[in-house]
Amino acid sequence: MNPLSTLFNDEYQDAPLKRALAQVIKMRDTGAKVVGAYCSYAPVEVIWAMGGVPAILCAFSNTPIAKAEETLPTNLCPLIKSSFGFIELKTCPFFELTDAVVGETTCDGKKKMFELIEKHRPLYVMDLPQCPANEGAGAYWTQSVHGFKKFLEEKFATTISDAALEESIRDCNRKNRLVEEIYAFGACSPSVITWQEMYDVSTFAMVSNGEETIAKLQEIVAMLAERKAKGVYSSKENAKRVLITGCPIGGDVLKVLKLVDEEGAVIVGMDSCTGLKPYAGEIEEGSGDPVKAIATRYLQIPCACMTPNTGRYEVLKKQVESLKPDLVIDLVLQACHTYNVEAVKVESYVRDELATNYLKVVTDFSQQDLGQLKTRIAAALEMC
Repeated sequence: MNPLSTLFNDEYQDAPLKRALAQVIKMRDTGAKVVGAYCSYAPVEVIWAMGGVPAILCAFSNTPIAKAEETLPTNLCPLIKSSFGFIELKTCPFFELTDAVVGETTCDGKKKMFELIEKHRPLYVMDLPQCPANEGAGAYWTQSVHGFKKFLEEKFATTISDAALEESIRDCNRKNRLVEEIYAFGACSPSVITWQEMYDVSTFAMVSNGEETIAKLQEIVAMLAERKAKGVYSSKENAKRVLITGCPIGGDVLKVLKLVDEEGAVIVGMDSCTGLKPYAGEIEEGSGDPVKAIATRYLQIPCACMTPNTGRYEVLKKQVESLKPDLVIDLVLQACHTYNVEAVKVESYVRDELATNYLKVVTDFSQQDLGQLKTRIAAALEMC
């Protein structure tokens, strides 16, 4: 038995994450290097081109936060505290598998946390320009992607060729198109796909690539098409429809989505870094400069760390028009100031421009606010 199997511990009750962990272990056992990543801005195509596998390092459990708060401020984002606490306790199975880690300067809390964890693993921090429309931003970010590529080459004594990058781009584009196709089934009314299935697909696609992955995703598309054709629904005909946007979700924060279920509503879309966001859009193929093509696509990701973050409104418009939600829930993690401040403009846009109901939920990974959340979500759905 692989001794790493002992890392399937009680901290990871999240079934999709357990399956992702099993996939990372499987690939590591074949000799693949594991590169941990915290963010959708990490260019996984470069990792795949090296023959490596990306591992999910963001954590969503309340369990290790007390340990993290021995070092970090208590009023810090729970995602950062959870991630750091797992590392300090050496109970994060994904981190324990990593050979190297890539970080990014998306928020102040994470970039300072990277300084605290660099003693544990070889670390490369990508400097993300946060005014993407400014002159020179694209060229600067391209250099950061080049720097990450060079870091991997030097660390693992390998060469990542343009041909390997192009192959990786093609594979990831195929995968991303299929993930988008799966999420598009959220437009069906009544629904034929659950949020649990969407989340499972996103988590699977983070750590899987190649022909087997394509075959599995094609199988899921066929299954959903069959459900639609046969009228096999996952929600009641008149269920209220909900679109989730905002911060990354998983683990203990899935409590919000479960409360939506309890109210008899159906989640038809997940616009977040642990949902559709990492798979939306394509990288230009055959450009002659694959690193620049990768950088161009990643700089278009509409995260709240960007200013102005106009891409988020474009995505919301497209998803509201397609999925026809009765309510948009903007899920914000406590102390995530970028998403919390941006919520002011998002609420105005959703209500005034998209004529759709809106609810901002600020929460952490504890269970203390369950009663309040249940009341607020029920009231918001009742008003739809």
